[in-house]
Amino acid sequence: MAGKTTRYYQSHPLAKAKKDAYQKEFNKRPGESEHRAECNAGRKKLGLKKGDKRDASHTKSGGMVAENRVTNRARNGANNKSTKK
Repeated sequence: MAGKTTRYYQSHPLAKAKKDAYQKEFNKRPGESEHRAECNAGRKKLGLKKGDKRDASHTKSGGMVAENRVTNRARNGANNKSTKK
């Protein structure tokens, strides 16, 4: 089942084109490719495969741990305050 955001962009092609253009520029920023490489290496080290029910959760000390996807993504509460594990 698709989420609200996915359904919105599926039904608004102009908004999706604008978002994709922004995301393309964002991903070109210095440091973004290195950040993605770090995250991918962390997932590999934890043994997480595509489709796994766990995420690589970032900790306050800067490390990564495998954690249930739902728990990890539900952590940001009121006002999107970060509550890293």
